[in-house]
Amino acid sequence: MTSTHEEICLHVCVTCRQAGGPDDKALRPGAILHRALTEALQHPDAPKVRLEAVECLSVCKRPCTIAVSGRGRWTYIYGDLNAETSVETILDGLRRYAATSDGLVPWRERPEAFRKGVVARIPPFKANSAA
Repeated sequence: MTSTHEEICLHVCVTCRQAGGPDDKALRPGAILHRALTEALQHPDAPKVRLEAVECLSVCKRPCTIAVSGRGRWTYIYGDLNAETSVETILDGLRRYAATSDGLVPWRERPEAFRKGVVARIPPFKANSAA
């Protein structure tokens, strides 16, 4: 794996919740995960990513949900993450994603939660070269 200096963005849905979960958005799993990732990404050995809270990733039946993207890279959406225990798994997955030029981490090299929790893989946007 070779490292690139492209910016990676991690979107965290802060509104998803388990059935019967709290109405208070600050107590929802996505919001808890976002706070934990904000803290974890402050560490010097953390991967360099832009962290963004989003209101909805439309994966309501599989909370907690994140999306990982980067210019010229495949975008991945992962669900079924645990707000209390998934931070290290996400950081591991981000390191592996960042080490690729196209975002395609070989299946066996992905963290288990990313293999089981993948919701979608979206190809990179390619500008139309025929103007």
